[in-house]
Amino acid sequence: MFKYLLLAAFLALVACAAEKEVPTAEALPKVQLALNWFPEAEHGGLYAAAVHGYYEENGVEVEILGGGPDSPVVQRVATGAVAFGIVNADDILYARAQQIPVVALMASYQINPHCIIVHESSGIDSISQIKNITLALSQRPAFSHYLRWKYPFEGVTIVPYPGNVAQFLADENFAQQGYVFSEPFVAKTKGGDPKALLVADTGFNPYASVLITTEERIAAEPELVGAVVRASVKGWEKYLAEPEATNRHINSLNPEMGMDILAYGAAESMDMVLDPVAQQNGLGSMTLERWQKLLEQMVTVDLIKDGVVDPTEVFTNRFLP
Repeated sequence: MFKYLLLAAFLALVACAAEKEVPTAEALPKVQLALNWFPEAEHGGLYAAAVHGYYEENGVEVEILGGGPDSPVVQRVATGAVAFGIVNADDILYARAQQIPVVALMASYQINPHCIIVHESSGIDSISQIKNITLALSQRPAFSHYLRWKYPFEGVTIVPYPGNVAQFLADENFAQQGYVFSEPFVAKTKGGDPKALLVADTGFNPYASVLITTEERIAAEPELVGAVVRASVKGWEKYLAEPEATNRHINSLNPEMGMDILAYGAAESMDMVLDPVAQQNGLGSMTLERWQKLLEQMVTVDLIKDGVVDPTEVFTNRFLP
């Protein structure tokens, strides 16, 4: 009789443990997150959340999809092809102007990493001093329109952005756009003399690497949205503190990003992600004042019509830790 009592007690314990068991990854809801560029340091926090299991800890499985030039992230999120996406703040305002109801959930970068790279030998110390050179700028980005509107660029020939630093290295009278922790690093390792001038220093500073979803998903699945945001914030905290394991993963996905440039990118990201505002309000936080200023700038340069976007509707801090 005693052995049967022991067996019954054992089975009861097993049943109790099964009831408390954490769901396996296969049982978790699965969503996709689309990047606006190839895997790089600018996505380090998201990959850190995946590498270190933070998404699963928060009850969701996230598949991160790499992007590339002109990746239609907003359209994919808006149509439900993916649940979440990464874009810059100006892309969100463009979308809202077209009645596409995407919403910013967290801003990874408080300081936008876009820069203009000039040669150290040029003597140029600010974007306002650029003149009598060839300048490679993409046509679409809002910062490109803003710079053309704000500065006379006397004697400057503007050409399309080539996507690499080959022409910069070959021509001392050539300047180009870039990301502060990407093109300048590559140019220097190849023997160039790049000086990176932050676009943010001109006063045009959209939040960068912003996590978005739709109004509909926020209303229908707030727990899911909150889980992804919390895990992403924790991922960024981990990446800034200990980036190496995540960088190895990014390198495996995008071998062109070597461990040296990824380490440089992680270090350069620290002050851009955790600026004084983020240190006070929390990583990923956003303010209405920043969104209003960006909207006013885009209206001023005729990228958006006045009155068609309500800045209070384009973002929420609701899900941030």
